[in-house]
Amino acid sequence: MNKTPTKLKLAQKRHWRIRKKIIGTAERPRLSVKFTHLHIYAQAIDDATGRTLVAGATTQKVFRDLKLRPNTAGAGTFGKQVGGKIKAAGIASVVFDRGSRRYHGTVKAFADAVRAEGVQF
Repeated sequence: MNKTPTKLKLAQKRHWRIRKKIIGTAERPRLSVKFTHLHIYAQAIDDATGRTLVAGATTQKVFRDLKLRPNTAGAGTFGKQVGGKIKAAGIASVVFDRGSRRYHGTVKAFADAVRAEGVQF
């Protein structure tokens, strides 16, 4: 019997470890980002009420026309679009939730693009 934890179990443990430390509020929501092998998903979440304030995904029609992929170039373009939506919603700063992924590559490109739009982390 294989007792080695699977990649998904380890990723879930990393995500729980991060989520223990960060909480989104109405003034400073949690910006959660998820990368799959085909798409990117992002949400600004108010954890106090459990509401999603701003959401975006590369599966939406607006982003589908841009043909974005979950690489650094696609993450940068998607980050600019999401950052603009966050600013338009009147949100000045967020808490960044990188999920179970390291802060480099696509995650860093996404975060830098959101910051470039004027959203504070």
